[in-house]
Amino acid sequence: MTAVTLREIDERLRQLPPEKLAVVYDFISYLIERDAAALLAQAEPDARDSALASEPVLRRDWDRPEEDAAWAHL
Repeated sequence: MTAVTLREIDERLRQLPPEKLAVVYDFISYLIERDAAALLAQAEPDARDSALASEPVLRRDWDRPEEDAAWAHL
C-alpha cells in the first residue's frame, strides 16, 4: 500500500461535496471503532469485562444535557 500523508488526504477531502464528506466521516468512524473492537478483543478477559461493565455507567454520566452544553463549543 502506498503511503499517504494527511496533507494529501486533506487536499482530496476539500474537493468533495458536503454529502460525500458524511460518507467519508462514517467510514473513518467505522475504521476507528473496528480497530478499538479488535484491541478490546485482544485484551485480558478481566480488562475487557471491566470496560464493558463500565460502559452503561459512563453513558449515564456523559449522556446528559449539562454535558452536551459544556462541550457544545468544540
